[in-house]
Amino acid sequence: MPDYIYLLENRLSAEQQNALRRLREVCREAGNLLFLTGDAVRDLTSGHAVRDIEVAVQGNALKLKKAIEKLGAKTWGEDESSRSLYLCFPGTVRVDVVSTHRREYPKPGKPAYHFTSIQDDLRRRDFTVNAMAISLNEGSFGLLMDPLNGAADIEARTLRLVSNYGFLEEPVLMIRATRYIARLSWDLDPRTLQRYENAKAENVIELLSAHDRSQELEQIGHEDEGLKVLRALEAEGWMKILCATWTSAKADEEKLTALHDLRAQLQMQGVHPDMSAGQMQLLTAKMAPKDVSALKKQLLRPGFVEEWNSLDSLASGFAKVLLSKANATPSASYKLFTTHDPEAVLWLGFTSKDNAVKAKYELFLKTWPEARQRIPYAQMQEMRITPDLPAYKDILHLIFLQLIDGGLNTPEEIKAFLEPHSPPAPPPQVTIKRTRAKRNVEKIKEKSFDEEDEAEDGADEDDLDDIGGGDEEDTDLGLPLIKGDVLDEELGDEEESESDEADEGDDENEEPVRKGRGKHAPPAKPNKAAHKVEEAKGKAGGQKAAAAAKPAAGAKPAPAAKGKPEPPKAEKAKAAAPPSAAKKPAAAPAKVVPAKPVPAAKPAAKAPAKAAVKAAQVKAHAKSAHKAVPAKKAAPAAKAKPHAAAKPTKAVAKKPAPKAGKKR
Repeated sequence: MPDYIYLLENRLSAEQQNALRRLREVCREAGNLLFLTGDAVRDLTSGHAVRDIEVAVQGNALKLKKAIEKLGAKTWGEDESSRSLYLCFPGTVRVDVVSTHRREYPKPGKPAYHFTSIQDDLRRRDFTVNAMAISLNEGSFGLLMDPLNGAADIEARTLRLVSNYGFLEEPVLMIRATRYIARLSWDLDPRTLQRYENAKAENVIELLSAHDRSQELEQIGHEDEGLKVLRALEAEGWMKILCATWTSAKADEEKLTALHDLRAQLQMQGVHPDMSAGQMQLLTAKMAPKDVSALKKQLLRPGFVEEWNSLDSLASGFAKVLLSKANATPSASYKLFTTHDPEAVLWLGFTSKDNAVKAKYELFLKTWPEARQRIPYAQMQEMRITPDLPAYKDILHLIFLQLIDGGLNTPEEIKAFLEPHSPPAPPPQVTIKRTRAKRNVEKIKEKSFDEEDEAEDGADEDDLDDIGGGDEEDTDLGLPLIKGDVLDEELGDEEESESDEADEGDDENEEPVRKGRGKHAPPAKPNKAAHKVEEAKGKAGGQKAAAAAKPAAGAKPAPAAKGKPEPPKAEKAKAAAPPSAAKKPAAAPAKVVPAKPVPAAKPAAKAPAKAAVKAAQVKAHAKSAHKAVPAKKAAPAAKAKPHAAAKPTKAVAKKPAPKAGKKR
């Protein structure tokens, strides 16, 4: 569905928009609703040129006559029975103002009018493509009313009757259908075509009213191709009913073609004449004068007849003004061509035989337009004179007038002429520059965050190495295995002591680490905390070694593994340190418990070990969000289930060192 507000603002000429604007003002003051109807809505929707305008007033249109005439419109005729006005606005804009009504036909061709709403008015129309209306009122401007789906018939290029009895009640619709087919090249709906043939066979056209006859006779002159429509009506036999003395043979076809060509040239130069009166003159050029006079009396609008009769006088008046001394310069003549009555300009150019007049037309149509190619668009762009300016078109017109007068021949003259129209240069853009110090700070921040991430990634890798145990660090110390229940008790005691020492170490190291991070410095390594933990472990190791030497209560002494003797105390300390102890100071050498060799842990001892590991993991996750607890690193060491039987000392010796700066 097209946007009818856009169509009203862009598809109508400036003169047509001005006419509708004045009608809206009159109806708004009078309190009447106004709608655009008829051919104009159909042509806007289908894309054809809008020639005639019809508006419907919900009220008595005759009462608006005086108010409309005050706004510059001329009344070309009126109809009392239908309460209609036939107006002509400046620029030769023909407008029919009708009152909304419906019709009844007691007899064919003789309607009875009943004035009603716009909805009933649309349903009494001739064809569905004409039964559409666009609101011109405040609050609903541009709203389309289409109760009979005329837009679909426009899409299908089809003419369909609104009423099944249209041709019988209004015989003029048969003439109108023929005229629409000749103009639009559309087809009749199959049912409409059948009704057309039936009405034509019954000779209903003899009941044509005088009002309809005069309207259709005048409409031939208003068509863009009047001769084509005249021949179509003649072929159907309708001209014998309308005017028997008027045939296509009475028209001057050669001059009609020349008139159309001249109008096209004038339109290219901005002059838009209405050639209806001139076309009627040529369509009846070979008719007898008395027949022409009789035809003029039958036309609907007396104002149109007056325009037809005054063509020659309008042309002679324009010739005098054009050849006067006041309009001798090219710019003055050009202004006269574009501001004078366009119908007079058309008819003088078509009929004049004066060489001076012909020379002026030659300059206007062919020579002066070439000056537009010399307009300095590039220099205008440099001086900021662009199409965005409101007065851009006026500036172009002034330059054009100077060029056809022979001015603006040098760049200096062009610059001097354009200088008053050049807008001031825009202010320079304000750029806010950041100081170098701030940029360096940001770089330091980025680097510190990168180093933190790298340190954490490295710490995670070390932890994984400690948990999994690399192959290169696997060393068989030859130590005896410890019973599962003894190992669990020792792990529990070590976790308590380590957690206490770690809490003290965290309290001492927490504040410096936070301060360092606030300044975006890399996190400090927890060397002091690890050293304290190691010392605590060393002290506790001696006490636990003595306790472990005695068998636990209720436990039987285990025989030595594979007959190997128990190593002496001096050698135990050496054997406790693996080869990688120098590389990793975080390892705890005092964790080796000198106990009697015991056989591999029984399957029943695995359950407490698993419970201790899970408890340590939960504890580690709870404290990792606030501060690093070195004691929690002991949990992954007991996780190595496959090595519990073969290498129990490795799981104890590989406990990772606490890293106070790792966790955030």
